[in-house]
Amino acid sequence: MKPLLEVRDLVTDIGPARVVDGVSFHVAAGETYALLGESGCGKSMTALSLMRLLPDGGRVSSGAVELGGENVLGLPERDMRRVRGGQMAMIFQEPMLALNPVIKVGEQIGEALALHQNLGGQAAREAARGLLDAVGVPDAVRRLDTYPFELSGGLRQRVMIAMALAGQPRLLIADEPTTALDVTIQAQVLDVLRRLKTERQMGMLLITHDLGVVAENADRVGVMYAGELVEEGGRDTFFASPQHPYSRMLFDALPRPGDGGRLTTIPGQVPPLDGSLVGCRFARRCPFAIARCRDESPDWQTINDQRVRCHLAGTLPARIEREVTAQTTARAAKALLQVEGLKVHFPIRRGLIQRTVGHVRAVDDVALSIQAGRTLALVGESGCGKTTVGKALLRLVEPTAGSIVLGGETITAKNASTLRRQAQMVFQDPFSSLNPRMRVADILLEGMDALGVGAAGERRDAVAQLLNRVGLPDDAGGRYPHAFSGGQRQRIAIARALAVSPRLVICDEPTSALDVSVQAQILNLLKDLQDSLGLAYLFITHNLSVVDYLAHDVAVMYLGRIVEHGAAVAVLRAPRHPYTLALVSAVPRIEAQTGPGIIRLAGDQPSPLNPPDGCHFNPRCPYASEVCRQTYPGQTDLGNGHWVRCHWVAGQV
Repeated sequence: MKPLLEVRDLVTDIGPARVVDGVSFHVAAGETYALLGESGCGKSMTALSLMRLLPDGGRVSSGAVELGGENVLGLPERDMRRVRGGQMAMIFQEPMLALNPVIKVGEQIGEALALHQNLGGQAAREAARGLLDAVGVPDAVRRLDTYPFELSGGLRQRVMIAMALAGQPRLLIADEPTTALDVTIQAQVLDVLRRLKTERQMGMLLITHDLGVVAENADRVGVMYAGELVEEGGRDTFFASPQHPYSRMLFDALPRPGDGGRLTTIPGQVPPLDGSLVGCRFARRCPFAIARCRDESPDWQTINDQRVRCHLAGTLPARIEREVTAQTTARAAKALLQVEGLKVHFPIRRGLIQRTVGHVRAVDDVALSIQAGRTLALVGESGCGKTTVGKALLRLVEPTAGSIVLGGETITAKNASTLRRQAQMVFQDPFSSLNPRMRVADILLEGMDALGVGAAGERRDAVAQLLNRVGLPDDAGGRYPHAFSGGQRQRIAIARALAVSPRLVICDEPTSALDVSVQAQILNLLKDLQDSLGLAYLFITHNLSVVDYLAHDVAVMYLGRIVEHGAAVAVLRAPRHPYTLALVSAVPRIEAQTGPGIIRLAGDQPSPLNPPDGCHFNPRCPYASEVCRQTYPGQTDLGNGHWVRCHWVAGQV
């Protein structure tokens, strides 16, 4: 049977760079084909080439793209508008950038309905409501009259899916559709995509760098590297036995449950595509490369129903499973950081005289402690108050109430300079947190000069040693942040935090925007620094795989309060609170799922401006009873420092 989409020898150039080079694949109706690879490998450019939405200077130089037997590349732009959205549609990675912020959701979906189905007025509004219902948007009638900025990240992504479906496409291209979402929302969005694909028999091209998402959603997998497809095969065969060295190293870079040992990293970076590339493009990073690999580009070979471009395919040594290394750091007798009753309430002011009419309870009575040399992970959905806790500890936002004791000294506004010296923060987006007009050495020196760290004449040498310690080249100090890759910029951010010799480092989602290979490098670095310097980490994240690898203890946060706390092994292997159960069950895994499936939470997290009565989680909890709706639960001790706040669990103990 002829495939729905057939791509043959696609070549795309942007200026002098050949970003897609000879890519061929096909997608059948009702099938999901996953394109996998690091950032910069050409996955998104392949999708934009299919849609003919390339950036300025981009052009498809050669190749063929057939959708339902029609040559897409040969169509005039007027006819292409009919195909784009009507025959194939695209879901973009960041919905807030793809949606118009000043046009209501219903009107934006209505534009697509008018173009592809000639609907208008009340008929278009009814069709838009039906699409929002189909993708699981609650209270769809009201949402039609809201603006994108009024919706949560998960709802915005659902609106994007509804717009893509408005033209009833036969092919759906999903470009990293869940990268910026929490695991619970990610599970909901992927569930919607799977259901719609089955109901409408659509083909789907899924672009991602998340192997867990691929394992749970793809039928076939293609691996891209430096503009080329290097391996292709069925999902089960690919996950059982990846053949290309690059595919193998992607698997080895993943944190494994219960394993605290060093992660395998892929040295170097994806080569720039604006030069002449000779031989295998992965040869410079490949541990198995021979002379032939550097001189001759490999042809396709077929092994066990998998296609692979590698001279050594079929002769590589068998994969060796890493030995599992458990976390072994001893618990110190005294806490380095002790927090009690921390509250951060933001006032809401209205009217001419800006009268306070309410408060957003971003953080509401949080208590936690961290010992030297240990990592406490603070996990939860976006908007639960994790980052606000981190900023309040450093007094980047002023706490409303509570005590913060660091190194035996109570931190107040008067002695905040002591805090600055002992505690530092690594932010989520290093490019936004690094001054683009300052050289790297000056960025590191700024904090040392401000806090008087070391002798003035010795600080330049200290900066050079620090850059070397975090694995940056010798000339890094003289360059600007834009000259570095994402992983290198995060290393600079870590070096800046370490420049003043802190005892506590607060890491706010430091690996969320990184590829799995770069993530492995950063996690290894953080663990090495902790071992050598005895650092304590407060690790703020929603990535439970990273928590499993790095953390000794875990605190689960929901709507400004900690609902479960304990050793990482206890919380992640035997979670007790219904919210923690849902978080852990929603993590995409490359191994077969055992036990109960994904626990799907109803609705979105309530607003901290008006939290529900009783237990804040009760509107979404499958076990909620009348007492849950009336009183907030007290702390239930489960032994060995593991406790929860849940009436349902308390009734079982």
